[in-house]
Amino acid sequence: MTTTTPTLPAGAQATGKTSTAAGRVRKRLNSRTATLASIVIAVLWTIPTFGLLVSSFRPENQIKTTGWWTFFGDPQFTLENYQEVLFGRSSSSGQLASYFINSLAITIPSVLFPLAFASLAAYALAWINFRGRDWVYIAIFALQIVPLQMALVPLLKFFSTGVSLGGVPLMPAWDLVDEQKFAQVWFAHTCFALPFAVFLLHNFISQLPKDLMEAARVDGATHPKIFRTIVLPLITPAIAAFGIFQFLWVWNDLLVALIFAGGGNETAPLTVRLAEMAGSRGNEWQRLTAGAFVSIVVPLVVFLSLQRYFVRGLLAGSVKG
Repeated sequence: MTTTTPTLPAGAQATGKTSTAAGRVRKRLNSRTATLASIVIAVLWTIPTFGLLVSSFRPENQIKTTGWWTFFGDPQFTLENYQEVLFGRSSSSGQLASYFINSLAITIPSVLFPLAFASLAAYALAWINFRGRDWVYIAIFALQIVPLQMALVPLLKFFSTGVSLGGVPLMPAWDLVDEQKFAQVWFAHTCFALPFAVFLLHNFISQLPKDLMEAARVDGATHPKIFRTIVLPLITPAIAAFGIFQFLWVWNDLLVALIFAGGGNETAPLTVRLAEMAGSRGNEWQRLTAGAFVSIVVPLVVFLSLQRYFVRGLLAGSVKG
């Protein structure tokens, strides 16, 4: 009697090989060696930040003559660096307190505005049928590849000359007073953030169960009510994920703020003042270390406080079933 061994199709064999290879890779990534390597990389990545923190509390003469690791052999602690950087009155001091407020005044609206506009646009593109919807989405997606440097000159021209149609002014030029400089920075950051924000939030909103939306419409819910009571609570992880990205981007931005807000202490953020403190030589190391850590604190607090939403936002939609 002849026994016939069933033969899997070529596609099934390839899939089986791929699954086996993926399983081996996953097993290696979950091994103790991989975990130990991750811990070592995390520690090495954190050492410079820890050294910056230690140096910011050391006296000036020790910072300029010895390495930060010598602190543990001869610990000397001072708050003079932070006092000088935040509230010093001399021209060479940081005077970062006012710049810190400016950074908050620039960053918070520059995060909230794109989140509000992008969430509304993403919902409309995902669940409202209108003519040309797909083309609008494609255009928004394509805008992500446009470098923001290409828009700096048109935006400056827009703010300085206004908008006119056939010689009739539709929007007057913006006067360069301090309050409107803030508005210019908000407008610029919102424009630059919208394409990615709409794309990211659309991917989340479009994956919401269709039955849920249909049930809400059957119950008589309008689009504003559906968006407010159903969509917003479900996309909180996505909003938090983009909010963290946008906050870090705007807080650490130098180019856009320097161009649209200027370098004065009335409107300039921390990054502008830190660049001035560094100068061409960076001689004031004790002030630079304290100033750098002042600029790091707020992003660290934001990231750590929203970390669970950030992780959920990154993983949402990655596994289906």
